[in-house]
Amino acid sequence: MGTSQTLVQSFLPRPGLRGGHRQTLANFFLPRRIVLPPAEQRLVEVEPGVKVLCHCHWQADRRNALTIVVVHGLEGSSESQYMLGVTSKGLAAGMNVVRMNQRNCGGTEGIAPTLYHSGLSRDVAAVAQNVIEQDKISRFALAGFSMGGNLVLKLAGEWGKEGPPQFRAVAAVCPAMDLAASADALHLSSNRLYEYYFMWKLRRRLRAKARLFPDAFDPVRLRGVSTLREFDDKITAYYCGFEGAADYYARAAAANVVGHIAVPTFILHAANDPFIRILPETRTQILANPNITFTETADGGHCSFLAKPDGNDGHWAEHQVVEFLRKF
Repeated sequence: MGTSQTLVQSFLPRPGLRGGHRQTLANFFLPRRIVLPPAEQRLVEVEPGVKVLCHCHWQADRRNALTIVVVHGLEGSSESQYMLGVTSKGLAAGMNVVRMNQRNCGGTEGIAPTLYHSGLSRDVAAVAQNVIEQDKISRFALAGFSMGGNLVLKLAGEWGKEGPPQFRAVAAVCPAMDLAASADALHLSSNRLYEYYFMWKLRRRLRAKARLFPDAFDPVRLRGVSTLREFDDKITAYYCGFEGAADYYARAAAANVVGHIAVPTFILHAANDPFIRILPETRTQILANPNITFTETADGGHCSFLAKPDGNDGHWAEHQVVEFLRKF
């Protein structure tokens, strides 16, 4: 078997923003102004009675342009800054872009009494199938950030050589492929700020779901839950059909199938990402797959990669994704 192409790219962090935490926090707090053309809002049924909201941006000749389906990370949405940024760059490169909200995200909590989780690659497949059938697109690619990166890689691996004939490529930025290791890294003392943020958002969402669907969700289950692993054990696993957090992490991880990916794939990871971990066995699978271009930078943080603006906006990862997909 051949081996993947491993690139150690010369990403140069923006002056004053060296280090994983500085990169990650700066990307969160620095304001961006991204103006996109109006999007077509589309509700796509991903299973009976359950829909997700997509924002679709089309080129004049949508059938012959590459369509990118982009998926956000944990507690993000189609309005997350990286989603808007990669959309702007994709549109400028002549691509169609579909910004996909995961279940409950983008203001859709009231649509159905279900939660979203890292194993729902079938939802991404349903969105792809929708644009194939409804828009008659000739080719598409998947792109995902963090949790969304896990989802698109998981789907690509599950499809293997049996994906739709229109499926051309996949790109993932800081994908959470090893869910257990990354959830536990989030609980390290140096990362508790991130965990507090995610837990605040997740607890708030669960309480909102309980108000909307009081027969389906019980906020009492949140008592004593203070870590992501505890949340996934008592909430995600309980309501989504897993035996516990360990079972959920084991079954939902793209690490299980990354070796089966059969289309050109770009994985971007920063060695100093505060909480995303790639285990040695997963790295071995990645490097053994000749379809994967694995790029690991020394700096960049989590889904950040803020470079010095040099004729562009300095959002290096977004440019890398679009440049990779431009080939298709």
